[in-house]
Amino acid sequence: MRIFDSHFHIIDFDFPVIENQGYLPSNYVVEDYQNETVNLNILGGAIVSGSFQGFDQGYLLKALSKMGSTYCGVTQLPFTVTDEEIIKLNENGVKALRFNIKRGGSEGLSKLAYFARRVHELVGWHSELYIDAKELAKISSTIGSLPAISVDHLGLSEEGLPHLLKLVDKGVRVKATGFGRVELNVENALKAINDVNPNALMFGTDLPSTRAKRPFDVLDIKLIQQLFDEQATNKILYKNAHQWYFG
Repeated sequence: MRIFDSHFHIIDFDFPVIENQGYLPSNYVVEDYQNETVNLNILGGAIVSGSFQGFDQGYLLKALSKMGSTYCGVTQLPFTVTDEEIIKLNENGVKALRFNIKRGGSEGLSKLAYFARRVHELVGWHSELYIDAKELAKISSTIGSLPAISVDHLGLSEEGLPHLLKLVDKGVRVKATGFGRVELNVENALKAINDVNPNALMFGTDLPSTRAKRPFDVLDIKLIQQLFDEQATNKILYKNAHQWYFG
């Protein structure tokens, strides 16, 4: 079964790494990721900037140059960034903007509507939210009006799932990632999201699983294969995310 890894991190201490909420990750470079996933038939993916990387782009551009054209970047930027810088990042393989509401290190929700529209209109990027879905209710009208949004880690909480499902019905995508960090019934959440929109779920390893109670396990892939038929599994493990990032 082919896989597009929609969510993983590269941590390279040759570039700025900032302690976040008392946490500093371990080094995890491209070679570490490739060694850990060598048997998974990963054909492409998205390198996602973490809270501890702030607005640094150096590590991401280096990682993308090593990983090749089937990989792309999801970055964090200040809203004051110039159009020229966004265009340059786009030309180097970055394809999405991340708002890390859960951990910080990115622009906040107050800039979401303006910034998400700006990058989409300029270079076609979508925006990704790391947020507890229970917080989505108060910004659901904003999110519903934006051109392209995804939510990380199944929305994190059982309490947030109903709010997330309403947005999925409006076209919001969801990362099927971080099964070891969420506070919800993963099986039920996967089935509920897929029932609302079969194009919504996008699998990712979340490697190296920083701060997760349980790190990624191959059994996370097997769970998807057990829950869904072959066609749906292919969409979740590969097709949905590949289409989302590469069109």
